Amino acid sequence: MPETKAKLLTMINQWRAITAFLILPSALVGAENDRLADIITRAETGDAKAQYYLGGRYYAGQGVTQDFGEALKWIRKAADQDYIKAQYVLGVMYEKGLGAEQDFTAAVTWTRKAAEQGSVRAQNRLGAMYEIGRGVELDYTEAVTWYRKAADQGDTNRQTALGLIYAAGQGLPQDYDEALKWISLAAEKGDVKGQTALGEMYREGLGVTQSNEEALKWYRKAAEQGHSDSQHNLGTMYYTGDGITQNYTEALKWFRKAAAQGMTEAQYNLGVMYRDGEGVTQDYEEAVKWVPHGSRRGSRRGTTQPWSDVC
Repeated sequence: MPETKAKLLTMINQWRAITAFLILPSALVGAENDRLADIITRAETGDAKAQYYLGGRYYAGQGVTQDFGEALKWIRKAADQDYIKAQYVLGVMYEKGLGAEQDFTAAVTWTRKAAEQGSVRAQNRLGAMYEIGRGVELDYTEAVTWYRKAADQGDTNRQTALGLIYAAGQGLPQDYDEALKWISLAAEKGDVKGQTALGEMYREGLGVTQSNEEALKWYRKAAEQGHSDSQHNLGTMYYTGDGITQNYTEALKWFRKAAAQGMTEAQYNLGVMYRDGEGVTQDYEEAVKWVPHGSRRGSRRGTTQPWSDVC
């Protein structure tokens, strides 16, 4: 099923962690009540936590002039004392070239130190580095090893991503049982990405008995949490009557929600429904408003007539 695999690979790309976890100043600067002078005193006497927080102050420019070089210096001092948060952040700074020349090898070194100490964020990031070959040789087996460590700690984002890798067979044998195991764990905990992926597995019959009813159930759970992909999928199922009673009113409702979040496929489908008067009074002006500029091709299942032929 080439189309299904392509869809799974697209979902994997959406879940990648390599550009996530940019440092949030609030996570670095420490408590609001910590006086800068006190932090400096403790940092200069070798207190790793204070060194980390002082680096955070320089990173964020809180109480001092922003200076990534000073931030790197103090965070490095904390990292050298095996302060796990500092090791993770130092890896990010080397990867992004903040305070020093961009150095993927150093980024991997410090990320690995934090990952080996059990940092979920570091395990995620190290897995992503192996998955795309950044600072290391591309190695899906190693990527899965580190993703699994994070997933075993209950990280739902990584549970979903790990499941998708198994479902797509990306760099390792395809295994729908493992995919279902990890995606279900995330979905049951309320992770919208896991719920969307589980809905997709039921809709396509991947490792489970095909069930539109179950697909609808999981799409709805994610859609009600505001996930645009599931809102669009739900709208599509109601529009086509794919295993459920066709309902244009419900289709319009869910397409509208996804379209409002900027999803081009949903915007197009909403425009088509206004054009054709499906579930709503026919309104060409409203139809044109929702069709994305430059796009005149539908993605909805069952849409075959080009927009330009009728509008």
